[in-house]
Amino acid sequence: MDERAALDLIGGVVGRAGDDAAVVDGQVVTTDMLHERTDFPPGTTRYTAGWRAVGASLSDVAAMGAEATAAVAVYAAPAFEEGDLLDFVRGARDVCEAVGAEYVGGDLDSHTEFTVATTALGTTDDPVPRDGATPGDLVCVTGTMGRSGAALRLFEQGETERANDLFRFEPRVGSGQALAAHATAMMDSSDGLARSLHQLSEASDCGFAVEFDDVPVAEAVHEVAADEADLRELACFFGEDFELVFTLPETALETAREASPTPISVIGQVTDPESGLTMDGEALPDRGFTHGK
Repeated sequence: MDERAALDLIGGVVGRAGDDAAVVDGQVVTTDMLHERTDFPPGTTRYTAGWRAVGASLSDVAAMGAEATAAVAVYAAPAFEEGDLLDFVRGARDVCEAVGAEYVGGDLDSHTEFTVATTALGTTDDPVPRDGATPGDLVCVTGTMGRSGAALRLFEQGETERANDLFRFEPRVGSGQALAAHATAMMDSSDGLARSLHQLSEASDCGFAVEFDDVPVAEAVHEVAADEADLRELACFFGEDFELVFTLPETALETAREASPTPISVIGQVTDPESGLTMDGEALPDRGFTHGK
């Protein structure tokens, strides 16, 4: 089975599954695993790998509207090279510091492929789930889309310094906390904008009507995209951008914008479930980043 089917299977057994992170008595916990073959293109530095791996888990904390407190990582590789290991830890530490959390260690293991498993912790008394979107709410995103897709193209072109810079995203912890009082449903865009919308729609039993012209696209995407279709692909379906995708009442928009440290863009509106998911009036395919490919 593919990743989506596996998650559905687990969801039928584990009652708390389904959101970006679990919340137990106000404690937020989430875990991720990344592999060199699928997640770190040739040219990715160990510093970027540490930043990105831990940042992915911190992004899940952000999607719950929680305060990030700490993170740990398992570092596995065919051999332990001093420079690589120290660079990884520095990246992990720096991304934690960027969001007010602390990197507190982890574990080491031998493996045939460079592999990282990360866990992030946070706290919240009022988590934002995926299942609260209501027809009439606005559909919004933080930041810009397509950053990681553009980075991959730059890695392929040998522009590794710029690609690494694009790969080191800042988890939207501050925005998540600012939105917690207003958002009706929220998740991060690690699987891509289109798939995130499908996941929110399924959880909230609603439809979405979005417009591509309202989607904020990273400047780097315009530089690397071959044409308009390619630009849409990178912005909507590539994934791994780790922005927040959320819904909120229109009356809360300006207050949320003032509180969020990251720009917020309105890309559409929540509709009745019978309306389905559309972009520019056409059905929006359920495609995005799939782990294990």
